[in-house]
Amino acid sequence: MRGFFQKALGLVREDVQAAMDRDPAAASPLEVVLTYPGLHAIWGHRLAHAVWGRGLKFPARLIQNSTRFFTGVDIHPAAILGRRLFLDHAEGVVIGETAVVGEDVLIFHQVTLGGTSNEPGKRHPTVGDRVVLGAGAKIIGPVSIGDDAKVGANAVVVRDVPKGKVAVGVPARLLEEKRRHKVH
Repeated sequence: MRGFFQKALGLVREDVQAAMDRDPAAASPLEVVLTYPGLHAIWGHRLAHAVWGRGLKFPARLIQNSTRFFTGVDIHPAAILGRRLFLDHAEGVVIGETAVVGEDVLIFHQVTLGGTSNEPGKRHPTVGDRVVLGAGAKIIGPVSIGDDAKVGANAVVVRDVPKGKVAVGVPARLLEEKRRHKVH
């Protein structure tokens, strides 16, 4: 049991540090712990996910519902979230049941990782490591967002975004890399 608590405390410390690193408005770790609803949502999800993984689906859904009520963030207990995820402003974030989110991801408010079907199986996005999802972005269906990619504010992504690329617009399109000309 001691190992469980040490691991949990390590994750909590990582979460707080991720907020401190990514939010220039974060004044202190204590402020982050007490006032960041995105952090509270992640912690609520971790608890719900652990309960879900033990087959206790109804209690997990109760934890999910309570977390949504207090934070404005709806993360299904079966969703898989990586380490050091930061939900900036957090309000209105929705992460569906079969979504997978990598490590060191930054998600702004009103982002949806949603499904397009009620059929069993993979219905929600997979987000790689070090991805940034802009405010209001909607990533819909079993698409993949590659490592180090960025999705612009209010973009609607319904196709894969390759590693390191930037997707913007409705429907989202990939930004072309601008050619740089040497000045002589």
